[in-house]
Amino acid sequence: MPGNGNSLNRLRAALTVFFALDGFVFAGWVVRIPAIKEQTNASASALGLALLGVSAGAVVTMTLTGRLCRRYGNHRVTVVCAVLLSLSVALPPLTHSALALGLVLLLFGAAYGGINVAFNSAAVELVAALRRPIMPSFHAAFSLGGMTGAGLGGLVAGSLSPTRHLLLLTAAGLVVTAAVGPTLLRHEPPAPPRRERRDAPRRLDGRTRALVLVFGLIAGCTAYGEGALADWGALHLEQDLGASAGAAAAGYSCFALAMTVGRLTGTTLLERLGRTRTVVAGGTTAAAGMLLGSLAPSLWAALLGYAVTGLGLANLFPVAVERAGALAGPSGVATASTLGYGGMLLGPPAIGFMADWFTLPAALTSVALLAAMAAAVGALVAPAARRAGD
Repeated sequence: MPGNGNSLNRLRAALTVFFALDGFVFAGWVVRIPAIKEQTNASASALGLALLGVSAGAVVTMTLTGRLCRRYGNHRVTVVCAVLLSLSVALPPLTHSALALGLVLLLFGAAYGGINVAFNSAAVELVAALRRPIMPSFHAAFSLGGMTGAGLGGLVAGSLSPTRHLLLLTAAGLVVTAAVGPTLLRHEPPAPPRRERRDAPRRLDGRTRALVLVFGLIAGCTAYGEGALADWGALHLEQDLGASAGAAAAGYSCFALAMTVGRLTGTTLLERLGRTRTVVAGGTTAAAGMLLGSLAPSLWAALLGYAVTGLGLANLFPVAVERAGALAGPSGVATASTLGYGGMLLGPPAIGFMADWFTLPAALTSVALLAAMAAAVGALVAPAARRAGD
């Protein structure tokens, strides 16, 4: 099977579907948060604490999923987590208090964190087998799934209750898993080319562990920017530049669309520039874009800055996760994903504190600073990463 091109293509298609499904289900949940807040009568602070359940469940599970993948295989864990994700997304609208919501979101977050580690680990193996840098294409599928889920969720929000909407997501997720899951379960993970194979279990020295942490740092710097723009980008446009609510909402759309385009073209970019130059160019581009987006005096210049930031950040996370997985297998993916998710969690509150201390535009320049740091770190560790991969 590992040498069969048709089988590898089927695996690639199946993994792409699971990436898209993950983004679709998660976005469908996110757009119903306001309605569920009203249903549970939760205050803003209580809702914030309840939403931490997603983060807590994801982070805890990410640290454990690497071991499960080594024991049971990435493909099996991916399918099981897809089922759990599809089932658990129906639970939030059944709750009637912030406490109950937080508890069910622990389960939802656990499934979300687990599937992210599992299918990223499977994608790393496929990248090695195909010997092509296709990791960005999987993350582009996640972005497209998220945009589709958010768009459809917005369309049905006025006509469907959260309960019916999320139950439909459950049904869709189970149908897709039943249709595509057997492709993963029927096949063993692809073996890498002979010269790239490692003895199992893989023994990691201190240098390799340090490199995995560095790639996790790059992922965290990227996710910090995503979280910051998701939560604060629109407010900056409305509060500091006088944009209307609709124009302000377009800010994150520009960012997300540009990131999706960047990931769709990421494989070609990686083949032409290589990983190091892609990370350096991406981080530098994102830094310049965010400086424009945060400090520009006009709305259109800020929107352009948001789009440039999305293009720059697009491929940093996929490259970081792929490199960590190539060095340390599923545990490397788990480490990089955990640090990346930690960056996404850190971004919004950090921006909030800095905005109180200084101003919101000044706080948003931290996104540019961390993007530049990711570029610098990527350039500095490139020689060590190449030696560790020999």
